[in-house]
Amino acid sequence: MFVIPDDLPIEVTPFAFLLGKWQGTGKIVTRESDESPAVEVGFVQTAEFTHDGQDTVTYVSQVKLEDGRVMPGEVGYWRLTRAAHESDAGPGLLPGKGERAIKTREDLETLRNPEGGFDIQVSMLHPGGVAELYHGKIKGARIDLASYSGTAFDGAKTYRHSMRVYGLVNHNLMWAWDIATRSAQTESHASAELRKLDAPADETAAAN
Repeated sequence: MFVIPDDLPIEVTPFAFLLGKWQGTGKIVTRESDESPAVEVGFVQTAEFTHDGQDTVTYVSQVKLEDGRVMPGEVGYWRLTRAAHESDAGPGLLPGKGERAIKTREDLETLRNPEGGFDIQVSMLHPGGVAELYHGKIKGARIDLASYSGTAFDGAKTYRHSMRVYGLVNHNLMWAWDIATRSAQTESHASAELRKLDAPADETAAAN
């Protein structure tokens, strides 16, 4: 069971189980062509989810292959889906005006979707010149994402579609990433199991 800190911004509370630093191992599935057999490559990942007191969770990931090669990382921002409010900052560095739109648990409940969770928006930025947006849903300790749109510089390596799933299993963070590259068919791309590095002692023991 994860504990929601008392000082957590109300709009971040649905993401509470993600917050912290995680590390673990996973596999990348790669193919030379659509007809060639799949090959699995192992990696070690460090991922961190933080917040700065606002309504957004910041995500940073670094991956190193089992042969020691460092792979491009990714940075993301995760937030609940809701209409923009005059209290929100932007565009650019312009500050918002007035009180936050979501201040109480009752306010948060107005955003709950028919499935009993919350709709979310995730933006991801890759150093290879690709930026992508995801629509998704969060319910309890599970998140499902599907790519909505994206943009890339000329010459960047891209894919057609992407889906990601995150969830807690026995206190560990499990995730899987499926993408469609050469064809419209979506296939397994990567997955991992991460252990929380800053977990309380009793939680760490329960995960073993």
